[in-house]
Amino acid sequence: MDRKYLLALTVLMLGFLPVVNFSQGEMENSKAVAGGGVAVKGWTEKVDAKEAAAGLTLNSAKFIKEGNAFHVVTGPATTYWNPANKASGNYTVTATFREPKFMSLMTHPHPYGIVIAGNDMGTDQQTYLYCAAYGNGKFIMRGFGPLPFQMNGRGEENPAVNKVNPGEPVTQEIAMSVKGDRVECSINKKVVASYDKSAVVTTGKLKSTNGVYGIRFAHNTEVFVTGLKMTKN
Repeated sequence: MDRKYLLALTVLMLGFLPVVNFSQGEMENSKAVAGGGVAVKGWTEKVDAKEAAAGLTLNSAKFIKEGNAFHVVTGPATTYWNPANKASGNYTVTATFREPKFMSLMTHPHPYGIVIAGNDMGTDQQTYLYCAAYGNGKFIMRGFGPLPFQMNGRGEENPAVNKVNPGEPVTQEIAMSVKGDRVECSINKKVVASYDKSAVVTTGKLKSTNGVYGIRFAHNTEVFVTGLKMTKN
């Protein structure tokens, strides 16, 4: 078969491949959500670059209000924020995340959590830090600066993080704090990670610990979020 024909056929086939995400060494496709979009006044979002490159958009995930909760279904890995929600100096951002059925939309655990220190949000130069929990007892602390960076590698287990079996409900209270020269993540009221501010505000990471705060979800998750608030320390 002609080599030029083979090359053209390969390119055409690649165009039809689904978005693939890798988590904990496993492979899983991002699945666009029917009836997606952001339906909460003042809020916006940005899907991760690799998801956007594959054609997934804000309409590929769903962000709505149900009672006192944000109901989020992804879709692509996505970060949500309200530009009016800003924090500076010493502060703590807290929210409670309830996954009604652990792993209901996924083949392996995916995380969700709090975002702080957002700057240039919605652009290719956005920077922020997040702490997120899995229903299997693990958590991660990562960010974008604007390229992705990791604070605790591929994540780690901690007894503070609630752990359940697939199909069971799981709730995590997650908080991120800036206290003097320290940046901390607490899960279910226990500090699980703490770093010098100089370790996160540096080249390739954060511009500042001041900025927008919000919430973040990996691909193929369904979560209810309540009690999102910022308090001054």
